[in-house]
Amino acid sequence: MFAEALQFLIRTAFDLLACAFFMRFWMQWARVPFRNPFAQFLVKVTDFAVRPARRVIPGLFGLDLASLLLFLVAELLMVLGVHWVSGYPFVAAGLGVLPGFLLLTLASALRLGLYLLIGFVLIQAVISWVNPFSPLAPVFYALSRPVLAPFQKIIPPISGIDLSPLAAIILIQLLLIVPVSALEQIANGMVR
Repeated sequence: MFAEALQFLIRTAFDLLACAFFMRFWMQWARVPFRNPFAQFLVKVTDFAVRPARRVIPGLFGLDLASLLLFLVAELLMVLGVHWVSGYPFVAAGLGVLPGFLLLTLASALRLGLYLLIGFVLIQAVISWVNPFSPLAPVFYALSRPVLAPFQKIIPPISGIDLSPLAAIILIQLLLIVPVSALEQIANGMVR
């Protein structure tokens, strides 16, 4: 019971940190203006690691690679921490399991990133219905725009209602079910 509680705390702490790093990366990639309370909060929460990492890891084509790498490192630490608490024999397994743990980290990062995209789409849809003039409306519009734009080109609004969020969420759920779950199963097989 203590191990499960500790696993929960490790997952929560590292996933929250990874979420912040991913959102900072996504906001820069989606060209979200950083002059809003939400972005300022993310910058303050992640600056302790992103600033030093940027000295070593340069950006590429306008992408914040430092934030992306820190996102992956946080997920790797979460995966290793959860396995350590569950009693995984790291010493006996040796370095042969490293590719499995890296694949497990990739699957975990993809899962978390896709869940965040679902969250962006849902929040944007709710804000557009409830309070489209909210100060956060442009932020979540910009965050969800890369996901929704392809669907909005294909699916026209019906009676003024945009169904693209529904289609985007269905596709993201399919991505979570098929390739991400398959990647996770392969990685778990390599780690055992």
